Amino acid sequence: MDAIPVLYTYFRSSSAARVRIALHYKGISYESRPVNLSAGEHLGEDYTRQNPEAQVPFMLIDGNAIGQSIAILEYLEETRPERPLLPRDPAQRAQVRAIVGAICCDIQPLQNLRVLKTLPEDQRAEHARKVIAHGLEIVEKMLEKTAGEFCVGNNVTLADCCLIPQLGNAHRFGVDMSPFPRVCAVEANAGALDAFRQSHWTQQADCPPELRK
Repeated sequence: MDAIPVLYTYFRSSSAARVRIALHYKGISYESRPVNLSAGEHLGEDYTRQNPEAQVPFMLIDGNAIGQSIAILEYLEETRPERPLLPRDPAQRAQVRAIVGAICCDIQPLQNLRVLKTLPEDQRAEHARKVIAHGLEIVEKMLEKTAGEFCVGNNVTLADCCLIPQLGNAHRFGVDMSPFPRVCAVEANAGALDAFRQSHWTQQADCPPELRK
């Protein structure tokens, strides 16, 4: 139970970044074990033996093996409630989870590496731009009703842990962010916090030097 948690991650995985943000925000020490998705390391026998989904993130914690970023985030919240990432108010909790769903169910899965590889290379960026822009239109409208400094009110929540990595994908694929002022405001506020800076893909050990900022 006292062993340091292990996070299998990939520097450019927005799903893994959600968990990295939560770990840093909650002050949870962990060991990072990079899995190179581009090189197919996630498909190797050693990895799939313990993680049949063959994805990241994947976490070993408290004697448990947990896949899927949202399951990991919920586990961290339930077992390490210090610096909570869910509001106490049930209605606000529902708002957080709705935003999380809009990002993690309706945007990211439609533009992830697995999907993009099914398309001709010259169509991948445009597909990702359209999917992300459409999804952010919806998130922007949700934030009209919920946002303060962050997605829901003035405290960091799981919604912010999910939104900020998705915006990394938006910038990577050249999405025009001007129609999303509330989203951009949340991004700016999050960018002032160490947890988000430390979790950024350019700050990860497996990020190639030529891509670091």
